[in-house]
Amino acid sequence: MSVQIKYKNNSYKEKPSNLVLFVDEKFNILSLKKYILNSEYAFISDLLKVEDKEKKIISFDINSKRKIILVSLKKNISSSDLENLGAKFYDLFKNLRQKKYNVNTDTLPNNFKKIIGHFLHGIKLKSYSFDKYKSKKNDKDFFITVFGKNILQPKDQIKFKAIEEGTFYTRDLVSEPGNVLHPDEYAKRINSLRKLGLKINILDEKKLKKLGMNTLLGVGQGSIRGSYLVTMEWKGLKNNSKPVAFVGKGVCFDTGGISLKPAKFMEDMTYDMAGSAVVVGLMKSLALRKAKINAVGVVGLVENMPGGNAQRPGDIVKSYSGKTVEILNTDAEGRLVLADALTYTEEKFKPKFIIDLATLTGAIIVSLGSEYAGLFSNDDKLSNQLINAGEHVEEKVWRMPLNKNFDKLIDSKNADMQNINYVGGAGSTTAAQFLQRFILNKTPWAHLDIAGMAFSKYGGALNSGGATGYGVRLLNKLIEDHYE
Repeated sequence: MSVQIKYKNNSYKEKPSNLVLFVDEKFNILSLKKYILNSEYAFISDLLKVEDKEKKIISFDINSKRKIILVSLKKNISSSDLENLGAKFYDLFKNLRQKKYNVNTDTLPNNFKKIIGHFLHGIKLKSYSFDKYKSKKNDKDFFITVFGKNILQPKDQIKFKAIEEGTFYTRDLVSEPGNVLHPDEYAKRINSLRKLGLKINILDEKKLKKLGMNTLLGVGQGSIRGSYLVTMEWKGLKNNSKPVAFVGKGVCFDTGGISLKPAKFMEDMTYDMAGSAVVVGLMKSLALRKAKINAVGVVGLVENMPGGNAQRPGDIVKSYSGKTVEILNTDAEGRLVLADALTYTEEKFKPKFIIDLATLTGAIIVSLGSEYAGLFSNDDKLSNQLINAGEHVEEKVWRMPLNKNFDKLIDSKNADMQNINYVGGAGSTTAAQFLQRFILNKTPWAHLDIAGMAFSKYGGALNSGGATGYGVRLLNKLIEDHYE
């Protein structure tokens, strides 16, 4: 089901059916008299005497064809609370036969005139579903007409829509099965974004071998599919100022390789490319909203399979940086993909900062569950900006430690480093310590371990289960607040 929103910069002459009106947290309705019939006002006033005022949304059936829905707004409601309220609205009414609703923005309290967009944004985000492979689809649209003097300005409509489309694109990519979205197909889909104004460059295996990206190539060498590094550039500024850079892990399916995972829940490993999907969705949204920034997205696309040519535990490979890595466990593959991608991004684009995203470790789920992504960084300013952006959009991050004392856990006797800590403990931190070694020029860098955030079995405030799209809104907010 998709949500269709229309805007009318005036009031309806007639009394529209399924009317949505805004009130304060005490459900004072005196100001609504001019928008509804006297009989309706008396009816609602009487019922409000026995209604639970703790509810945020109360619906009144006036007759079989007309509802009046009151949405209460507390004084200091945040934009994220408004989005959650929109999501709740969608949940309450999505299954009713009548799917046309009319939102009167003239009833917004004075201090809420400009934030109707967040309420509608919540409705849109919650409405997402992935039913591409179902033979029977729910193809009934949910129609909302927004009218009055306080509708969104066109530029704000474009911004919200761009973020929604970027988030949905990320969710689509993560939801695709591994037999469909393998690295070859993924590279083609990214290439199709050229039409939005993104400059796309696809490095295939031949080019990667020439560059010496052997840690990335080693992960994919057991698969019949290709391995790729794809760069996406957005030039939103006329000058040549340094871009901001985002790097994503794109393991389209992760069997663990020779260090094979258990069969139970292996089907979930289709979402091991979620970090890359966030980067792709973000770059799409920046292009759609014509963001005033120079940005680059870099994703490493591989499939980790236990084939006859697969990488073995005990192999030693030389990375793009020149550093060597002893592979002790082929299921610690994401950091190998990111290692080459990080050094290449830093060297080629010389960015203001690099943020990488990856479903990297199960240990971060043990630490933070599905409430926070793990944040590891060499830069306090960038960390604080990410924390604040996450609080605003409820895509939260929690800073975890990095320290040189952890390095001894990934030092190798046979190479410069090993790809896992065999002693045990600090699994997420040692993975981040590994990545930090591939930032060679002290570029501000942050690593987001999103293993607990990318996919939800049960759904959340702004998603109905499955791929969450976590990260697109967080990074959009970071850019909007600090870099545009």
